[in-house]
Amino acid sequence: MKLRRNHPVHEETGIDLAPMLDFVMNLLIFFIITTSFVKQTGVKVTQEEAFTAEYKENGNILVAIRPNGDIWMDRRKVTLPEVRATIERMHAERPEDTVIITADKMAENGVLVKVMDQVRAGGIESVSLATLPSGG
Repeated sequence: MKLRRNHPVHEETGIDLAPMLDFVMNLLIFFIITTSFVKQTGVKVTQEEAFTAEYKENGNILVAIRPNGDIWMDRRKVTLPEVRATIERMHAERPEDTVIITADKMAENGVLVKVMDQVRAGGIESVSLATLPSGG
């Protein structure tokens, strides 16, 4: 013989938070992944103005040259030989990337030329210089 217990049936329903938590987790993962694609130099430099400055959409690898000649890539200071190795590594990961060099207006021209040579030796031919448009 089976014992039957009579439990009162509760008709109370609550809000199911599982779909909302899944959605929030997906958003979090999306933002973590997309922010890893943004490369920054890690320092602020004063750019020179140029009358012929053009805006370009592409340019994924940023290199900054400080007034004292320090070179910064990916939020860390690098030496001149490290520029080539870093460019080669980044170019192997994403071959379609281009380089934008942001040199301070007080930086030496020789350092800029050496950095450009290292970038091209690293396998990237498309190198741009970041400037400010005239008047701004």
